[in-house]
Amino acid sequence: MANNTKALKSGLWYTASNFLLKSIGFITTPMFSRMMSKADYGSYNNYSSWLSTIMIVVTLNLGATFISARFDFKDDFEGYISSSLALSSLATVIGAVILNLFHGFFSNWMEIEYRYLNVMMVYLLFNTAIDMFQTRERYYYEYKVSVALGLSISIISSALAALFILLCEDNLFGRIVGSSIPIILIGLVLYIKIFKMGKKVKVSYWKYALPLAVPFIPHCLSLTLLNVLDKMMITKFCGSGKNALYSIAYTCGAIVTLFITSLNTAFSPWLGEKLDEEKYDDIKAFSRKYVLIFAFLASGAMLVSPEVLLVMGGKKYMSAIYVMPPVAMGCVCQFMYTMYVNIEQFKKHTIGMAIASCSAAVLNLVLNYIFIPKYGYIAAAYTTLVCFLWLFIAHVLLVKKLGFSMVYDNIFIFFIVVVMGIYTIFVNYIYKMTVLRYIIVGCYIIAFCVVVYVNRNIIMKFFGYRNKKEDN
Repeated sequence: MANNTKALKSGLWYTASNFLLKSIGFITTPMFSRMMSKADYGSYNNYSSWLSTIMIVVTLNLGATFISARFDFKDDFEGYISSSLALSSLATVIGAVILNLFHGFFSNWMEIEYRYLNVMMVYLLFNTAIDMFQTRERYYYEYKVSVALGLSISIISSALAALFILLCEDNLFGRIVGSSIPIILIGLVLYIKIFKMGKKVKVSYWKYALPLAVPFIPHCLSLTLLNVLDKMMITKFCGSGKNALYSIAYTCGAIVTLFITSLNTAFSPWLGEKLDEEKYDDIKAFSRKYVLIFAFLASGAMLVSPEVLLVMGGKKYMSAIYVMPPVAMGCVCQFMYTMYVNIEQFKKHTIGMAIASCSAAVLNLVLNYIFIPKYGYIAAAYTTLVCFLWLFIAHVLLVKKLGFSMVYDNIFIFFIVVVMGIYTIFVNYIYKMTVLRYIIVGCYIIAFCVVVYVNRNIIMKFFGYRNKKEDN
């Protein structure tokens, strides 16, 4: 197993690179929101929402089993990965056949043209290879190739999509096809590479993976629906124009999600090792700092949400400003429960996860159906927040039932959630008080610089810098 220094250094790079990678999406949002009409921009977000949803079902999300397979198949992890990719590909092909056989129904139901459904399926087939390869790299604490790969894909996809929008009369076609081509080509290369490394497809590995992955599908599907159901129902009840308003505000407010994905990418492999070694005190001590770092970063993101929205979409989208605080707070709850989900994954307790997530998705559907028609698209942000809060409580209880409540400091984590909830109300209230908010932003920047300065030696050590005095 990797030592803590290697794990933390790898984690730092993954966190930084993943944040930069996801930031490219934010950086290009102003460009695409201006290049495309509101209708096309809303339709693309509808396509993206369905893509995220279908991905969970047709690919089986087998990468989620790696957290336990990494330890159960230490001597043949490469073979497990190639077997998982083969199973995922088989499921995707079956999904594509069903989609084409009933394309009329699916096209009308999803409000997506038939040709884009096939683009979606080809994309999913090869994107799985990219996801599995990068997951493999994380568990080996190898970050250089994965970091370069992720950044290259994001930059090339965005550039090609912009070029296709300029060249094609149909902007939606240009956006979808342009962003898909690099994924398909790079995924094909990695697809071949994974099978060269694994050199096998074992049905026994399928028998191991399926009982873990199948219950995990409703869990992931429900979480995805929590993120996309709002947009789908806003499109149904309010139209593509309102969905565009909500989508760009949700994208800006969900900048906090970058921290969740990036930090968990680094945290979960380390957590798996510590759980395997039963070093619970190490996890508890680190998790307090982990939670504080996230809360500090999330609070800063909330403060500058109006400026982010103005840059991303322009003045025509500013009416959606009040979507952002509840979305950001929902992401805080999402971050907290993800810590507990990691334990459930490691212990292979996926059925409880599925039940909790499905209940949250049903709750979201009911609340959206009641409140969106009555209060408009902004209500969707608050219904999602309620559901994320429910998930946080549910996963804390599930981990307690497993007998692992001692792993985290639950009282401390609950306290942070309450504080962040109060802070969210406060930030929402001061959005119109520009001078006061800028004063607070200035104080935040000073505090941030102080934190970085105090921890400068740790930061420089992780980036590979060594003090000359230490070498002598």
